[in-house]
Amino acid sequence: MKALRTRSGFWSKKLSEATECEVDRAHRLMTYAEEFEDRWYWETDTEGRLTYLSANVSEQIEMFGIKTVGEPIANVFSLDQSEFELTRSLKFHIVSRTAFSNYPVRGIKSLSESWWSMSGRPWFDSEGRFAGFVGSGTDLTKTRKQEATIRRLAVTDSLTGLANRQRMQDHLDTLIKLSRNKEPDCALIMLDLDGFKNVNDTLGHPVGDALLIQVAKRLAEVTGETGVVGRLGGDEFQILIPSDADVETLSTLAAGIIAGVSSPYTIDGSTITVSCSVGIALADKQSDAETLVRNADIALYAAKDGGRATYRFFEDEMLAKAKWRKELEDELRTALATDQLFLVYQPVVTTDTEKLAGFEALLRWSHPTRGFIGPAEFIPVAEDSGLIQQIGDWVLRTAINTLATLPTDLRIAVNVSPIQFSNPALLSILANALAESQIDPSRLELEITESVFLEDESKAQKTFRALKGLGVRLALDDFGTGYSSLSYLQHTPFDKIKIDQSFVRGAVDPRSRNSAIIESIVALSKALGMETTAEGVEHQDEIDLIRTLGCSHIQGYVYGSGLDLADLMPELQAGLRKMEPIGHKCSRSPRTNCLRTGSMTVNEDSKPIRIRNLSSTGALIDQVDFTEQMIGVRIMVEVFPNEMHKAEIRWIGDQEAGIQFIDPISLDDLDR
Repeated sequence: MKALRTRSGFWSKKLSEATECEVDRAHRLMTYAEEFEDRWYWETDTEGRLTYLSANVSEQIEMFGIKTVGEPIANVFSLDQSEFELTRSLKFHIVSRTAFSNYPVRGIKSLSESWWSMSGRPWFDSEGRFAGFVGSGTDLTKTRKQEATIRRLAVTDSLTGLANRQRMQDHLDTLIKLSRNKEPDCALIMLDLDGFKNVNDTLGHPVGDALLIQVAKRLAEVTGETGVVGRLGGDEFQILIPSDADVETLSTLAAGIIAGVSSPYTIDGSTITVSCSVGIALADKQSDAETLVRNADIALYAAKDGGRATYRFFEDEMLAKAKWRKELEDELRTALATDQLFLVYQPVVTTDTEKLAGFEALLRWSHPTRGFIGPAEFIPVAEDSGLIQQIGDWVLRTAINTLATLPTDLRIAVNVSPIQFSNPALLSILANALAESQIDPSRLELEITESVFLEDESKAQKTFRALKGLGVRLALDDFGTGYSSLSYLQHTPFDKIKIDQSFVRGAVDPRSRNSAIIESIVALSKALGMETTAEGVEHQDEIDLIRTLGCSHIQGYVYGSGLDLADLMPELQAGLRKMEPIGHKCSRSPRTNCLRTGSMTVNEDSKPIRIRNLSSTGALIDQVDFTEQMIGVRIMVEVFPNEMHKAEIRWIGDQEAGIQFIDPISLDDLDR
């Protein structure tokens, strides 16, 4: 009957009044609860010594050398004071004979991972005398572990195990508060991966997740004990350097991060290479957490804008630029809604006949207070803000509507940005615009850069085939400046290659290799049945070279900049197509405005001249009386005292002429 005695405090009736059947039933029910319901029971004598403790608890505690039955309850269990700071101790309740409920407890030596919820009350014998305490409890271990998991997940990135955005923010807030009374020496590093989207798109999100896990490990290894690494989401990471942050140390760390992240990864048999851009902000006395995050983010943007795979420290000028970009973005939205954007059209001329073949539509912005803003200034803002999609659609529709008003032998070329190209709606937008205008689709030429192949080449090829299915022409723009690959030309149905102006510029210089590059591109294009357009032709002597090299078309200031077609429409409708070149007759090196006297010798006849606009390759001379027959004649020119140089007369005007030096001269002694 020992078990009955030790559980006597639990009976609702006095033992003298309980039948043997009732006692057996109570004993049976308690045993069931102890064995199958994670329930346990305890009992003490008047001194607070345990007289009974369920085996499912006592065995766990005794494993760590803690005695149970016969020991004071306060020597067996300890209360979790972290959650119950205002509660009384177990000993207090035993002495004061007061009940308690749902106290979290564990073994006194804290060696066990187990936690229990414990309740108790005093009990009295049949004579009403205090007989000790009786109580019960439940297992809290699972609940505690679940709560710990929830707390961990609340501050931990579930994919990488790094600190998440909230935890990083908490760390930063705490660090800034601790630094209020001293000069802070902490720093915040922001970084994201360059090329991660391509991994997700081509290899799938599971591979992308595996890559992020490996990147997280590398960041933790590179950072070590120097700082705390966190993942904000996607491919964005943050590193908090709590102390000893200086430019030299941070530069070394940033370079190590870039090198570590940029090393190849092997995942599911695929070798993957990505890089990262890094922005760094150092705290000062005026810094708060929000400002530090903003500054690091701005520095990260500057790093990406500076070519990626690099790092930048925050500077005040960056903030000014960011504010300017935000203002420009807001004004660009207004411009779209208020018709401030418009198109001009630059002539594209056939090389052999010098006749107009069509135009390229160029976007312009007439700002009400700033005046004309060039596309190089606002297009990057449009791309970053997502406005490029809306702007690109407007340009397409406007150019197609304009094309419907032109004679049918003329084409219009339109630039399509990579963002616009990747939009699945491009095909339907284009098809609807062509149907509404009722034009021949082959009169529309879409100019697309090689960067569209970087995201997903197979997807890009499908889009190209779909565009050709609509009947439009395709031109590969800026060929040779980026990721030129013959495979693009082999598999993509381009109608034309546009040779970038960087190859045209300086091509007439016999020392330049540009003409050889142009000739090679033309030969390749002809072999593939494609036309070629030389972009950025500015001088008349470049026309002869481009024609000799075999380019089919010319575009550039030599035939005019962006034009308003309304002014040209009468001539176009009348069938006039002959284009006359304008501008300088020959390519020139950078010139220095000057006014100096010199002399020239023609057929041993010396005459005084005045020299202006001098460069290493030529000059403008005046106070001369030449006839047209003198063009091409070689002369000797005294540029510097007692220093004669051979030159050739290239053009003749009213008492002035342009000369080209046979050999370039040095301008180092211009001041003598």
